[in-house]
Amino acid sequence: MSTISTQSLREQQHPLIRQLADCIESTWRKYLDLSPYNLPGELGYVEGRLEGEKLVIENRCYQTPQFRKMHLELAKVGKNLDILHCVMFPRPEYNLPMFGCDLVGGRGQISAAIADLSPVSGVRTLPPVYTSALQALKAIHFSQPRDLPQWGDIFSEFCIFVRPSTEDEEVMFLARVQEFLEIHCSLATASKPVTEEEMMQIIDGQRNYCTKQQENDKTRRVLEKAFGSAWAEHYLTTVLFDLPT
Repeated sequence: MSTISTQSLREQQHPLIRQLADCIESTWRKYLDLSPYNLPGELGYVEGRLEGEKLVIENRCYQTPQFRKMHLELAKVGKNLDILHCVMFPRPEYNLPMFGCDLVGGRGQISAAIADLSPVSGVRTLPPVYTSALQALKAIHFSQPRDLPQWGDIFSEFCIFVRPSTEDEEVMFLARVQEFLEIHCSLATASKPVTEEEMMQIIDGQRNYCTKQQENDKTRRVLEKAFGSAWAEHYLTTVLFDLPT
C-alpha cells in the first residue's frame, strides 16, 4: 500500500472526510508511539465493482503499547459514495473505551457522521476519568440528530450521530472528534494495566462491541454485493471488527 495511492483517494473524497482522516492521523502521531500493524497483504488495498461503479478500499493500520490495532479505512464508490471508518482497539490489559468514528457522504453531502468512546468494562460504563473529561466539554447541538441502530446499545451517552446540515456543523463535528481523540490518547498513555479478572471482563466487552458492529446490515450488504458473502464475512471479522484473542 503506497502513501501516494492513499493520498490520491483522500483528495478525491468529500472535504470533511479528507480533513477528518488528516486529523486522526496527526493526533495519533502527536500523542502516541506508533508502529505498523500488518494486515493480510491483499486487504491493504482492494478494488471491486458495486452496481457498475468502481469500489476502492484503502486501509491504514497502526499499533502502540496501549492499542493492539488502530484502523483507518477510506472507501469510495464511483462518484456517489465516500466513506471513512475508524476504530481504535485497546489492548485488553488496559481499561480503555473503544474509539469509533464513521462518515458517509454522497453527492457532496455528508449523510451520516458518528463518533463515540464506547465503554467495554464489565459494568458497561466509561472509566471515571473519561466521564469527567467528556462532561467538561462544551455542549454542542446539531440541527439533524439521527437515531442509533437497534444494536446501538454499545455506545456511550456522549455518542454523536448526526447529519451535518451546514459547513459550520461539519466544522463542529470535526472539532468534537479531535477533542475525543485528544482525551483518549492522553488518558490512554497515562493508564496502568488492570488485573487478570478485569482483563477478562474487558475482553468480553470488546467481543460484545465487535459482535454488535458486525450486525451492521448496511456494511455487510455493500461488501457482499461487491465481493460476495464469503469475502464480506472475512473482511468484517479480519479487518473491520476482529475479536481480541
